[in-house]
Amino acid sequence: MKQRTVEINVLDRKLKVACPTGQESALLSAAEELNKRIEKSSQSKVIATPEQTLVITALNLANDLLLAQQQLKVEQQEKQEKIELLQSTIEQALTPADNKRA
Repeated sequence: MKQRTVEINVLDRKLKVACPTGQESALLSAAEELNKRIEKSSQSKVIATPEQTLVITALNLANDLLLAQQQLKVEQQEKQEKIELLQSTIEQALTPADNKRA
C-alpha cells in the first residue's frame, strides 16, 4: 500500500505522519479529535505539563476504546441470540404438523 506524508498539528506542534494513500482525511479527523480531547484535558487544574495532558488524554481514549469494544461484544451476543431464536422459530414452523402431534 502506498504511503503519503501528512502534516498534522498536535499541541500546537507540527508533526509529519506517514499515512496510507486515501486515508488522509481520516488522519486529519483523528488529529482534530485528539486536539479537542487534549484541550478538554488541559482545562483541568490538576494537569501541569503537556506530557501529563497527553498521558491523561491517551488513558481516556484507551478507556473509551475498551468501553466501545465491550458494548460491541454485548451487542454481538444479543444479535446472535436473536438469530438463534429466529432459526428455532423457523425450524419449528417448517416441521410438519404430524411431527408436532407425536
